[in-house]
Amino acid sequence: MEAKKASSLRRFFAIRGMSAAMISFAALIVIYIGFGIMNPVMFSGDNIMNLLRAMSKYLLIGIGQSYILITGNIDLSLGAVVGMSAMMAGTLMTHGVNPVVACLITLVACLLVGVINGFLVGQLKLPPFIATLGTMFAARGVAYMVNGNRNTDAISSGIGKEAADTFQDIFYYGKTFGIYNTFLIAMVIFAAFFFLLSRTRTGRHIYAVGSNVDAAKLSGVSVFGTTTKTYLVSAFCAFVTGLILCAQAGMGNMEAGNTYEMYAVAASVIGGVSPLGGTGLLLGTLGGAAVWQTLENGLNMVHAPVGIQRLAIGIIVVFAVMIDVVFRSGAGKKAAKK
Repeated sequence: MEAKKASSLRRFFAIRGMSAAMISFAALIVIYIGFGIMNPVMFSGDNIMNLLRAMSKYLLIGIGQSYILITGNIDLSLGAVVGMSAMMAGTLMTHGVNPVVACLITLVACLLVGVINGFLVGQLKLPPFIATLGTMFAARGVAYMVNGNRNTDAISSGIGKEAADTFQDIFYYGKTFGIYNTFLIAMVIFAAFFFLLSRTRTGRHIYAVGSNVDAAKLSGVSVFGTTTKTYLVSAFCAFVTGLILCAQAGMGNMEAGNTYEMYAVAASVIGGVSPLGGTGLLLGTLGGAAVWQTLENGLNMVHAPVGIQRLAIGIIVVFAVMIDVVFRSGAGKKAAKK
């Protein structure tokens, strides 16, 4: 019986990226309890609900970036697409466009950026850093131009207070069964993309491309198609995050999503998604996003300077990447011996 349990445990931790994901959750528990001891307000129900809501945007952008990182690529345009989403939706609604129609138009625009990224990286073979750097500037430019280089007015000025309140309640201020809708939306999207990555052929192809692109080609995997799908996932997550920021502010802000691409990398890497490709679980991304937000929340509660917050995150990210490199190096040596 004990042997079976030990065997099951070994198989569990043998799942690609599971060990790193569990480490992120262990770190989350330690950080949360530590800050709770320093300030008991950390354990309050209101703070937990606010923490989950605030974490949602990091989880969403982390999901998008994780898909990209697993293929061995990166998406620097993610934060700019968040800003483009917030500004396009906000601008359309201030001009009286129905919120549903505004969201659909914004979704198409965001997905178009994903298609362009997929074409540049997957078909034209441009380095992902350069390709998405270009689309980052382009998407941010659209965010600036869509309303004439200024933030939008309050969305209620165009669609009316009732419609604006409904939009804001759906994406940010409202609750369902006592839980903020923002968190519920993020968890539904997390569940859908977790299933796609872990239980479908598309997910297997994503890991295959990230592990060995040449071997994936020989196995009949469409590298262009798979790469484009991951960039579409990233664009969709950026689109939803943009709507959340628009709902939170009640308007579109040209700087919305600024540096979010780096936050997304941090959430992914902290959760054990390898920036070298081929390894990682969205479960880890969930843990990474929670670690980021809990650390930010806790440091705010103890009145730590913003610089300390950024320094702490930076150290954790570097440490996480070092662990990944060490594990890969060890795995490579074992494979060579065999």
